[in-house]
Formats: sequence, structure tokens, C-alpha cells
Amino acid sequence: MCEGAELLQELKHRVSCCIDEAKAKLHSLSTDIWSCPELAYQERKSHDRLVEFFSQEQGWKVDGHFTLDTAFRASWTAAGGEPVDTVDTVDTVNVGFLCEYDALPGIGHGCGHNLISEVGAAAAVGLKAVLENTARLPVRVQVTVLGTPAEEDGGGKIDMLREGAFHDLDVVFMAHPSKEDAVYLPCVAEHDVIIKYHGEASHASAYPWKGVNALDAAVLCYNNLSVLRQQMKPDWRLHGVIKHGGVKPNIIPAYSELEYYLRTPSRSELPVLEAKAERCFRSAAVATGCEVEVEFARNTFDNILRNTTLEELYEKNGKTLGMDFTTDEDVLKNESGSTDFGNVTFVVPGIHPYFYIGSNALNHTEEYTVAAGDDAAQFFTLRSAKALAMTALDVLLCPELLQRVKQEFTEAKRKEHTHNSL
Repeated sequence: MCEGAELLQELKHRVSCCIDEAKAKLHSLSTDIWSCPELAYQERKSHDRLVEFFSQEQGWKVDGHFTLDTAFRASWTAAGGEPVDTVDTVDTVNVGFLCEYDALPGIGHGCGHNLISEVGAAAAVGLKAVLENTARLPVRVQVTVLGTPAEEDGGGKIDMLREGAFHDLDVVFMAHPSKEDAVYLPCVAEHDVIIKYHGEASHASAYPWKGVNALDAAVLCYNNLSVLRQQMKPDWRLHGVIKHGGVKPNIIPAYSELEYYLRTPSRSELPVLEAKAERCFRSAAVATGCEVEVEFARNTFDNILRNTTLEELYEKNGKTLGMDFTTDEDVLKNESGSTDFGNVTFVVPGIHPYFYIGSNALNHTEEYTVAAGDDAAQFFTLRSAKALAMTALDVLLCPELLQRVKQEFTEAKRKEHTHNSL
């Protein structure tokens, strides 16, 4: 147990109380975001609502449109209030909380990003309320909240990383709604790709030999990729759709388009799958005589670089609050989706736990949209925020824990780099 253990336990109790005291305005924040679902890079109302929320909280320095039009930054520094990057930061620890708030097309907040925003805001506001009334801190502290758009499509965090938005953070936290409590679920590396085939139109009955069939190229591409699955590693994934296949049956299609997602457990394997898939794309063009455009998305989503020190702290804190963490191996080992938070974990040590919201509905469904806006989700959402804030207190009041977090981060990056070099 770290030095000042008594103070630590007292502060954990107080941060929980502070979050409870703010529950009405936090619920209102979440509800407002849920009620106006906005797609990636278009989250203007959500951005404005979050900027307003922190601007109305005393002591926060708020920057709207921070690095991206719908991103923001809110920061508070203990003792003096100067921004971290304007002072000697040797003894300053900057803890970050992330808010996501983009929605899904057609179904709104079926991934519960309104609750992610609420968790980030609650943890930050609760932590700040406790720290500003605590004089015996071993380090100077900054609490930072980053609003990170476009997680569902595009990768706003990756854009923000490119602009240096995370450069001064020491550790970063966020929590994602799910149908169970889990300190970690495997999130894989992922890259989107659009494949466009250009052929030549002709009358499909009168002059078919004059046409170059772009739909045939798309079908061959689709089948090539399906055959490729035989030779893929069991934990690799590729899946996609034909988005455009022609206009009318009696016109040879002059244009076709497919969209695919390529996924591997680690970012080091993704280029290998990309190269194999690209041969499938291009061979279909050769076979049909079409021209092909292969457009990989600007941002590649990395796998999450785990930090078990932070995970263990979060689990311990969560259990004191009554969380029942899943032990189902099918859940814990099932590599599923992808997140741009993975890219963050290669720059700053962090965690991305999952929390139950009182529903067995699956993410990305209309049922989950309803659950994410239900009052019943509030208890579980604030409980996760408390666990994050308590974990932040652990690393702030126990310098040896923060050192361990950073050492593990460095070692994990070294192992990943070694694996990349093999």
C-alpha cells in the first residue's frame, strides 16, 4: 500500500460523493447528446453542449474546436491554474479523460457514446472537486478532458494525435458501455478500403462484346476475397459489401464499388493482410479489363496496447463499488470491434474498460439505442465514472504506481516494435 493510504481512501470516498452530487446535471448532459444524434465530424450540437457544460463549471479552461471543428479540450490545474505547457512540468501529472459523442447512421446512439461523454465528464468533474480541496498532494496535478469526435467513422483521435492533442498527457482514461463489466475486451487493428472498378457501358443484349463489365470485376473481387479466407490466420477478418453494381440490367455496368474492413489482432499484421487483399482487388481488374482504384482510408485503427497495472487498479476499485466483472472466456477472448483509442495507447498509457448499463441488448442495435437513453443506465454509468476517478487517484497519490504504469507502457511498446521487426 502506498504512502498516504488513509488519505487515498478518504479521497476515493469523497470523489464518489462528488459525482453523486452532480448526477442531475450529468444526466441532463447525457440526455441532450442522446436526443440529437450526429454522425462523425458533424457533432456540432454535442460539441457545443459539452463546451457549455465545462464552461459553466468553475475553474476549467475550455477550448472549443480544439484541433478539429467538433473536438474540444477542457483543463484544470491544481494550485495556480497555469496551463501545464507554460510551466515547469517535472512534478506535474496530467490525467486525461476522453468523451466520445458521434452516433450511428439510422439508429442514433446505438453504441452509447452519450454515456461515454457522461463518464468522462463525471470522472473529471468529480476528480477536480476533490483535488482542489486537498492540500497534501505529492505531485502537481492537471485534469484534462478531450472531446474526441468521429470514433465510428474516420478516427478523430488519430487526427488529434497527429495534431499533438495528447502530447502532454501522462495517463488517459475512458470507459465504453457494453452488456457486461470488463476491464478489457480485445479490440483489433483495422483499416477501411474502397475499391472502385471502371469499365465501359454497352447494351447488354445488342452489343455485349463492346462493354467492359465493372460488376463482373466487383463479383470477382468479392469471390477472390472469399477464397483468400482459406489461407488467412484464424483471427484475421475481412468483410465488406458491394455498394454500387450498376444502373439497369440491359446496360453493361461501367462502374462498381466495394467497401471492405480489414482486421488483425495487432497492427503489425495488418500490412500483411492488406497486401494479400490488394492482390485480390487488382487481379479482378486484370481479368475483366477494368481500371481499378484502391483507396485505403487515411487513418488506420491500431489494436489497444494493454496496461495491466491500470486494469488491475480499475477492477479493484470497481469491485468496491459492486461491479461484477465477467469471467466468461468466450467474451474475454473474442476479438471483436476496433477503436481509435488503440492509437492513443501507443502514445500514452491508458485503459478502455467496458461497463454494464442494465440491459442485455447488443451494441449497434436499435435496442441498445433505447437502453443508452434509459434512466436505468445512469446508476451504472456513474459507477464506472467513479471507478475511473478512483483509479486516477491511485496513480496521483502513489507515484510508484504511476512509475509502474509507465514502465509497463514502455515495455509493451518495445515488444510491439520487436514483433514488427520480425
